Amino acid sequence: MVIWLIGLSGSGKTTIGSEIYKQWKNDENSTVLIDGDEIREIFQLNTTANDYSIDARRLNALRIQRICKWLDSQNINVVCCILSLFQDIHIWNRKNFSRYYEVFLDVSLDTLVKRDSKNLYKPALMGKSSNVVGIDIEFTHPLNPDLVMQNKFEDTRIPLVANRILGEAREKYGI
Repeated sequence: MVIWLIGLSGSGKTTIGSEIYKQWKNDENSTVLIDGDEIREIFQLNTTANDYSIDARRLNALRIQRICKWLDSQNINVVCCILSLFQDIHIWNRKNFSRYYEVFLDVSLDTLVKRDSKNLYKPALMGKSSNVVGIDIEFTHPLNPDLVMQNKFEDTRIPLVANRILGEAREKYGI
C-alpha cells in the first residue's frame, strides 16, 4: 500500500509521514518512508532556483512516483511525503498502485506564511525568490483525496493523527 501525503511546504507532511512510518514499521517491517526533499537531494535537484521550476518539480514527482511503484510491486509499504502539484500523477497513482490512500494536509497559506518554517514564503512575497508553490506557482488542491486534514501544528497530536491516517487506510483496504 502507498499512503501519499500531499500539502504545501510546511504543512507537516514529513512530520506526520515520519510518525505514520514509525507506527506502520512496528507492525510490518517491509515499510519505507519517501520524502520529496530527500529525493531532490539524492538526485541533486536542489542546488539552483531552476531546480524548483514547474518542469523540475514534475521530473521530481515522476521519479518519486516510479520509485513508489517499484516498491509497491515488491509488496513494500510506502509512506510518501510530497507537495504533489500534478493531478495527472494522482490519477495515475490510483490506477497503478496496488492500494493507494491519498491524504491532503490542508493548511492555509496565511498560516504557512506566518510560520514560514523553511523561510520560503516571506522572501517570495517580497520578490526575492521565485518558483515557490502557493506564491508564484499555483497549488491546486487534489481532486479526490481519501482524507483531508487541517493541520493545526499541535505536535502532541501527531501520533494520534498518524494513527488515524494509518487506521483509515487499512480500513479502506480491509487490512
